[in-house]
Amino acid sequence: MKRSWFGRTWPNVVAVVLFIGLVFPVYWMFATAFKPTGDIISEDPVWIPFDVTAEHFKTAVDADHFWQMVGNSVTVTVLAVVFSLIIALLSAFALARMRFKGRRGFIIGFMLAQMAPWEVMVISIYMIVRDAEMLNSLVPLTLFYMVMILPFTILTLRGFVAAVPKELEESAMVDGCTRMQAFRRIILPLLAPGLMSTSLFGFITAWNEFPIAMLVNKDPESKTLPTWLTSFQTVYGDDWGATMAASTIFAIPILLLFVFLQRRAVSGLTDGAVKG
Repeated sequence: MKRSWFGRTWPNVVAVVLFIGLVFPVYWMFATAFKPTGDIISEDPVWIPFDVTAEHFKTAVDADHFWQMVGNSVTVTVLAVVFSLIIALLSAFALARMRFKGRRGFIIGFMLAQMAPWEVMVISIYMIVRDAEMLNSLVPLTLFYMVMILPFTILTLRGFVAAVPKELEESAMVDGCTRMQAFRRIILPLLAPGLMSTSLFGFITAWNEFPIAMLVNKDPESKTLPTWLTSFQTVYGDDWGATMAASTIFAIPILLLFVFLQRRAVSGLTDGAVKG
C-alpha cells in the first residue's frame, strides 16, 4: 500500500524543524561574534550581519593569559582522554573476555557511576583537593576528568571487545602469538571505531567541563578555557560580542574534531551501544 502524501512528508517536516531549532543557537553565536557592537545591543535584531567586524575576536584573544589557558585545556583534556582509554581498554577486555566473581557488580557499578550527576560531588572534590594542597594545579583536573569519562568509555569499549569473535584471538595464539601479541595485532585494530567514538566523547566532556575547573583553579595561570568565557562579564555589563567570539573560538576544535571523526564516531557509538 502506498503511503499518503502526509505520511511521507511529516517526518521530513519534523526533521527540518528540529534541525533549525538545534542549529539556530549556533548560527546566532557565530553571527553575533561578527556583528558590530551597535547591532548587538540594538532593540531590532539583526538576523544577517552586513557590517562584519573582527574586533570581538581581537578582544577575546587579547585577554590575559589566553594562550596559557589554551595550553592548560589541551593538556588536561588530552591526558585525561589518553589515560582513560588505556585503563578502559584493559578493563573492557577483562569484562568482555573473562569470567570472575563480582563481574556483574562491576558492570552495574560503572552504569551507576555514569548515571550519577557529578555536580553533587563538587563540594567533596573541592575539600579533597584543598586538603591535598593541590589547588591551582592541573593534576586534580586531569584526574577528575579521567574518572568522569571512564565509566562510559569502559562500557562502550566492552561492547566492541565482546563483538570481536574469540576465534580470531585463539587462531592467532595457535599460530604462535602470545595473548598480548594477539590483542595488539588482531583485537586492537578492530577496536578502532570504538576508540574513536569514546575518545571523541571524552574530549568533548573534558573540554567543556566548567564547575570543577572554576572551583579548584582560581589562579589565572592555571585556568582552562571554559573559565575564560566568564572573563567578559564585569560589573559594568556583559561584552556580548567578545563573549560570542570567545565561544566561537572555544567551539571550533570540537567542530573540527567531529568533522574529521564523524563517520567512525557515529558508527562507533551505534555499534558499541548494541553489541555485547
